[in-house]
Amino acid sequence: MVLKQDGPWTYGALANHLWSFAGDDGRDEVNATFLQPFVSYITETKTTFTLNSESTYEWQREQWNIPLNFIVSQLLKIGDQPIQLSAGVRYYVEKPDGGPEWGVRFAVTWLFPKG
Repeated sequence: MVLKQDGPWTYGALANHLWSFAGDDGRDEVNATFLQPFVSYITETKTTFTLNSESTYEWQREQWNIPLNFIVSQLLKIGDQPIQLSAGVRYYVEKPDGGPEWGVRFAVTWLFPKG
């Protein structure tokens, strides 16, 4: 992971690779690279706008899966409990045959800061 914060901007990337090296010969081989570049901007009111991709390249099938995600999040408190509410849309730039064209995402994240 590489990450840089510059004022209200955060940008970077996460990458990893998975592959099988042992196990049942009857199972499919695993050989996939995961790339997640991201950029986000946080406002003074704690609204965050994020653009990222959660791309996977499957080496056995020579196939990309590239969704682009646009997410809006808001930090708020319910009583003394900080939470973040998020909603986003996803568009697939590249996908396997039969894959989805688009998607949506909703999340609630409870935060427990050390105090």
